[in-house]
Amino acid sequence: MNPLDTLDTLPFDNGFARLPEAFYTRLPPEGLPEPHLVAASPAAAALIGLNPAQFAHPDFAPSFAGNRLLPGSEPLAAVYSGHQFGMWAGQLGDGRAHLLGEVRGWEIQLKGAGQTPYSRFADGRAVLRSSIREFLCSEAMAALGVPTTRALAIVGSSAPVRRERVETAAVVTRLAPSFIRFGSFEHWLGKGDLERLRQLADYVIERYYPDCRASDAPYAALLEAVAQRTGELVAHWQAVGFMHGVLNTDNMSILGLTLDYGPYGFMDAFDPGHICNHSDDLGRYSYQAQPQIGHWNVYALTRALAPLIRDAARSRAALDSYTPAFEARFMALLRAKLGLAEAREEDVDLVGETYALLEQQKADYTRFFRALGRLPAHTDDPATSDAPLLDELPDRDAGARWIAHWRTRVAAEGRPDAERQAAMNRANPCYVLRNWMAEGAIRAAEGGDFSEVHRLLDCLSDPYTARPPYAAYAALPPDWARHIAVSCSS
Repeated sequence: MNPLDTLDTLPFDNGFARLPEAFYTRLPPEGLPEPHLVAASPAAAALIGLNPAQFAHPDFAPSFAGNRLLPGSEPLAAVYSGHQFGMWAGQLGDGRAHLLGEVRGWEIQLKGAGQTPYSRFADGRAVLRSSIREFLCSEAMAALGVPTTRALAIVGSSAPVRRERVETAAVVTRLAPSFIRFGSFEHWLGKGDLERLRQLADYVIERYYPDCRASDAPYAALLEAVAQRTGELVAHWQAVGFMHGVLNTDNMSILGLTLDYGPYGFMDAFDPGHICNHSDDLGRYSYQAQPQIGHWNVYALTRALAPLIRDAARSRAALDSYTPAFEARFMALLRAKLGLAEAREEDVDLVGETYALLEQQKADYTRFFRALGRLPAHTDDPATSDAPLLDELPDRDAGARWIAHWRTRVAAEGRPDAERQAAMNRANPCYVLRNWMAEGAIRAAEGGDFSEVHRLLDCLSDPYTARPPYAAYAALPPDWARHIAVSCSS
C-alpha cells in the first residue's frame, strides 16, 4: 500500500452516512481560529494510508481542525443515549464530535470541533489538556496491545475555553472502525422504535460481525460476540493496570474497543479500590469494580437487544458468555506476566497471592511485574538475584516467601531463563502513560512547547523495550504526582 501524498485523495467511503438520517444530523464542524499542529501519530496515519510527510503541509492543521472540509467527507454527528453512573440519562449523542467519514475501514472523527444538536448546554469544544491525554493514551494503549480507538493528531488554537479555569481549545482526530456504542442501541429501545433498532443491528452485523448472519438467531449471536469482546477488553485493562474512569454505557464500544479517554489512570502503588476519577464519589468505576461494571453494561445492551432476540434464554446465555471470556483472557494475560507458558489449575491461587502481595505491599504495579522478569528460575544467592523485585517491596521477607512459591511454579516448566525472561518482557511494559507524565507534557504544551508530547509519543510507541533516554519514565512517580486529580471536565 503506497502512502497517499495529498490529503485531498483520501478515499472516503462513508458507510454510517448511508443509514437513515434518524441516526445522525449532518452538519459541518466549526473549526478553530488560527489552528496549529500540536502532534500527529505516524502509526495512526499508516492505518488510513496517509504519508506522515503530510503533517507539515499547510492544509493539514486546517483540515483536522474542521476549518477545511476534505473532499469526499460527509460530516455528521451521531445520536445515542445511555446510562451514566448507573442512571438512565436519556438522549445524548456526539455533542462535540463530527464524523467525517470512513477511509480504508477507519472512521475519522474530529472531537472538539464545535456544537451539534446533541451538545445540550455545552460549548462543543475540547481543551488542549484533555486532547493531549486522549491522543497519547490512545496510541499508548495500541502499543500495549489493548484494543482501542486511535488518535491521528491534535490541532490547537489560542481560542479560550472555560472549564474550571480558562483553557485553550483543541481538536483531536480519532480513528475507529466504528464509533457505535452500547448507548446507540439503548437510544432506540428508549424511544420504542424497534425498526430503527433492527436497522442498526443489521448494519453492525453486516459490517462488523458477518459471521453472525449464519446463525439461526443472528441478534443473539451479535450480543454474544459483543459480550465476549467486552469481557476480553476489560481483562486487558485489569492486566495492564488501566482504569477507564467513566464506564457509562455511552462510552462502551460495540466492537470491544477502549473508547473515550477522559479521567483514566494507570495504577501506581497497587490499590484495588483506587478511583481515578475524582468525580466518582461512590467508586462505581474503581479498578476492582471494572469487571462487574463491564458485565452490567453488557446487561444494559442485552435489554436493548431483547426485543430483537425475543428469547429470554438465548439473551441470558449471550450475557453469560461475558464472564468466561473475561476470566480466560485475564488468566492468559497474567500467566504471561508471571512467565508461565502452561495453564494449570493452581495458577488461580498464584495469581490471587500475587495480587494480595501487591495490595499488602502497595507495590508499584508496572515496576513489580517488569522487575519480576529479571529473576532466574534457580538461584543459590537469592539476596542478590532477587534484589530487583525485593527492592520494590517494603517487606522483603513477605516478598521472599512469594518468590519461593512463584519460583517453584516456574521451575516446574523447565523453560530456559533467557526464553522466559524475553517472553515476560514482551508481556510486562517498561512504560505506561502515568498521570504525572501526561501532566508534564500538558504543562509544557500550555506554554507553547510541544516537545514533551512528541517525546512521550515516541517512548510509548514501544513500551516493552527499555531505552536509556527514557529511564525517568520507568521510575517511581514523583511525590508531587500524588496530588494530581483528573475528572470528567474536558
